[in-house]
This record gives sequence, structure tokens and C-alpha cells, in this order.
Amino acid sequence: MAQRPVVIGALGLAQIVAWGSSYYMPAVMAVPIASETGWPLPWVSGGLSCGLLVASLASPAIGRHIERRGGRLPMAASGLLMAAGLAVMTQAPNLAVFLAAWLVIGLGMGCGLYDATFATLGRMYGTQARGAISALTLIAGFANTVCWPLSAYLLHRFGWRGGCLVWAAADLLLLLPTYLLVLPRSVPPPPPGPALTEGGVRPAGLGVFVLMAAVTTLGNFISATLSVHLLTLLAGLGLAASAAVAFGAMLGPSQVGGRLVEILSAHTHHPVWTLFASTALIALGIGLLWVWPGAVPVALGCYGAGVGIGSIARGTVPMALFGPRGYAARMGRLALPGLLSQAAAPVAGALLIQSFGAAGSFGVLAAAAVLDVALTVALLAASRPQRRVARR
Repeated sequence: MAQRPVVIGALGLAQIVAWGSSYYMPAVMAVPIASETGWPLPWVSGGLSCGLLVASLASPAIGRHIERRGGRLPMAASGLLMAAGLAVMTQAPNLAVFLAAWLVIGLGMGCGLYDATFATLGRMYGTQARGAISALTLIAGFANTVCWPLSAYLLHRFGWRGGCLVWAAADLLLLLPTYLLVLPRSVPPPPPGPALTEGGVRPAGLGVFVLMAAVTTLGNFISATLSVHLLTLLAGLGLAASAAVAFGAMLGPSQVGGRLVEILSAHTHHPVWTLFASTALIALGIGLLWVWPGAVPVALGCYGAGVGIGSIARGTVPMALFGPRGYAARMGRLALPGLLSQAAAPVAGALLIQSFGAAGSFGVLAAAAVLDVALTVALLAASRPQRRVARR
């Protein structure tokens, strides 16, 4: 097996390609695709929702496979699946084939984005996976910063079909060999004896799992809604398009900044406190956008930092509360409602804007974010026996 720094670095760079060729691609390509083909833009943009739906449904089975055999084969398959789906997309003669291509891409997303990657690292490193997950998200946090401009360049240079073919080639030539080379063919079984968390106590129960799922599902819905509609909402507050884009570009650096702070301070607190800080920063950021539109830079800085450390908490909290045994399968179960909420977010966000306008939409999202903070407080209370800081 490759050395730990090599694994983390290779997987982090691979995540940039994986996110850029799937989740972040429609933000640049959707309008040109609709303009050239004449297909309705909502349906073109809805391809991502179709993909996320498939990813959500497949995630429990993928998690169970990683638990039994490790993540090498599913993650290698993600490169093949996303490359195949993109290749079919470029040749799609009609909207039905285009959406079918997204179903294939979605299966690849379920095999190879954060949930599967966290499950793979957890299966490899057990209770020592927290640092690996944090470091990986720090690298992968540059995905939108790198991939949106790259997709725009490919669109300008080759058109949307050629651009998608380049992304397909990257998935095939970069992701596939990376996963086959750096991930082990098999992983050792969990040690015998009673299952324990990193703090040396018994894992939390079903009620804590349900609370964790509720927090992450609601958080995923909020962040997915804003990732699709943020520029539209900022424009609805009166910002010029150029200003909205400039402020939106702050999200990438603020996410990375938040993750860096988390990495440097991880030894001082339990991962559940990272989750609490994430939900609180997101609520603060959205609340500022609702009540004080002039504070956009500060608001987006808070929001971006919250989203950034939330990605770390998504992988580290289940390990800390439930222990390494069954971690990969548990991540697959947690991914199901989270990805379903992400799939629903683009349509729900559009309906929200249509019904309440920009200011009202921020108000609804702020209320949802406050609810997420309250759920996290309940999780803190329910998980008190498991919250012992693991000094690294």
C-alpha cells in the first residue's frame, strides 16, 4: 500500500477532477448546451439532479462493498462510469439520451465523490482517519476555483461537446490509474473484541444516528440550494452581475481557510464541535444576507467557512461517534438522504425564489439554518458519552 501522504495527495487531486467533471460542470456548460440543442434549460440543469438521485440510491450498497472489500474497485469504477456518461452525453441525439447519460455519471458520483472517499479512508485508517479526511478536503476544496475557469476555457476552445470529452478523458486517464495504483487491493478486517469509538467508549445508538442524518441532510439541502442559486439571489438583492460573481468567488478561499483552521486545531476538540461550528457559521452567514445585504463579503466569508469545515465533519463525526467498525457502510446510509436532498435542491430553490423573491428566500434558508443549529445542539447533548477528545 502506498504511503499515507501519497494516498491523501493523490486522492485529493483526483477529487478535484471528479468534482469538476460532474457536480461543477453544469454551472458552466448547462446554458450553452440548452442554447445549442434547444432543450429546455430546466431539464438540462436537472440532469445533475437525476445523477444525484442515482448516487443517493446506490450509496448504501457502495458503502457496504467498501466495508467488506475496501474502496479500490468502486472508486476505479467511478472513473470509468463518469467517462462513459460524459462520452454518451456529447453524442446525445435527444434529451432522453442526455438524461440517461447523467444516470451513468450519477452512479460514478456515488462510487467516487466525498462519501465513498471518506468511507475508503475510514476503512483504511480506522480511528486515525480524521487527519486524512481533513487533509483531503483541504486539497479538494480548490475544485470549484480550478474547475469553473477550466470548464469555461474548454467551452471557449472546444465547445461544450469537446469540453465534456476532455473531462471524460481526464476521468479515464487520471482517475482510473490513480485509484488502481494508490489504493490497496484489500483491507484488513476490524480487530476482534467490542466495538469502541476513538475515545475508548461504546458507540452511540440509533437516536444519535438519526440526529446526525437530520443535521447533514438539512445542511446538504441548504448548501446545494445556494451553490446553484447564489448568483441569482445576490442579483436579486441589487448587486450587479459582475459584483455577484466576484463575491461568489470568495467561497472557495473561505472554505479552504476554514478547513485549514480546523486542521490546525483538530487536536483540541471533538469532531461534533466542528459540526456545530459549521452549522452556526452557515446560519450566521445566511442570516446576515437576509437582514443586512450590505454585509455580503462578511456573510459569504462566514458561510463559506461553515461549508468548508462541514465537509470535514461529514466524514469525521460518524467515525468519532460510532467507531471504525461498520464505518463505510454507515457512511453509505448517511449519504442516501443527504444526496436526495441535494438532488431536490435545484428545483426547490427555483420555486423558493419564484414564490418569495431573493430576500424572502434568504429568510427561509436562514430559518432552515437555525433549525440545523438546533439539531446540532441536540446531537451534542445526545452524544455526550462519546465526546472524548482524541489527542493525536
